[in-house]
Amino acid sequence: MNQTTQMHQIAGFMTDYDQYFSPFFSDGILGSASDRGLLEFTIMGRKRSERTLDYLRFNNLKLDIGGFAHAYDLVVTCTDLIVPKHIRRKKIVLVQEGMTEPETLLYQLARNFQWIPRWIAGTAMTGLSDAYEKFCVASEGYRDLFIRKGVSPAKIEVTSIPNFDNCEKYLQNDFDHRDYVLVCTSDNRETFIYENRPKNIRKYLEIADGRQLLFKLHPNENIERATREIERCAPQSLVFSEGRTEEMIANSVMLIAQFSSTIFVGSALNKVVHCGLRPEELKSLTPIQNKSAARKIADVCRQVIEG
Repeated sequence: MNQTTQMHQIAGFMTDYDQYFSPFFSDGILGSASDRGLLEFTIMGRKRSERTLDYLRFNNLKLDIGGFAHAYDLVVTCTDLIVPKHIRRKKIVLVQEGMTEPETLLYQLARNFQWIPRWIAGTAMTGLSDAYEKFCVASEGYRDLFIRKGVSPAKIEVTSIPNFDNCEKYLQNDFDHRDYVLVCTSDNRETFIYENRPKNIRKYLEIADGRQLLFKLHPNENIERATREIERCAPQSLVFSEGRTEEMIANSVMLIAQFSSTIFVGSALNKVVHCGLRPEELKSLTPIQNKSAARKIADVCRQVIEG
């Protein structure tokens, strides 16, 4: 939904063009696996696709699932980890979705061996397809990071990104709780990455140092299992599987997360953030708070179409 709502905001500044929307899709082996329901842990899973379609239909947006119905002048997407063959023949504007994952061994393998698919290394490989005309990124810090990875400087536009360019708006909310330590959990285990959750919960208790802990569960996470673990290891904690995470961050005194885009909101709101990045690195990567990312990205799209 983060990708979907960002695309919708950009489209709002391009209403003089015909626009069509699709849930994320792939061709080849991944497309077949998605059709068979084997990719439910990804954005190509049926659950996430149906949620996207519900949103698009609710907002009366025109659909073209898979993008075959028209000869499009432009494709706008939040990921280039997978670029279907018929999309490669179009002009593409890539928009950074959010946080990029760390550069693991899988990243090194995908960077050095072309036969290894980019998606195996996750969002650490964002921008490295070179299949796009322009790449709209969150901040100067991210511009430097992507250039270091090998992205052409001429293709990068620092625009900030929708959903993260005006975090102060989340300060006005009606969430009932305040002054707690917020933990935003991950879906590591659902994506086959090891995590010792009980050990981590004990670490979170130490960091909170007696303050109220509030857990916001990842939407892709096994809610029953995660809740059971929290109740066993930190029984006084509050647990939420629904609700606006950004508003929960706004009302907290501290945010604990791993490699999650939620840390951008915490950083922009000057919260104490415990995550996988050094404080100075997090500040440099935090999206510019210009309140105009969607408009700026739409301007880039027009330049690409008309160029």
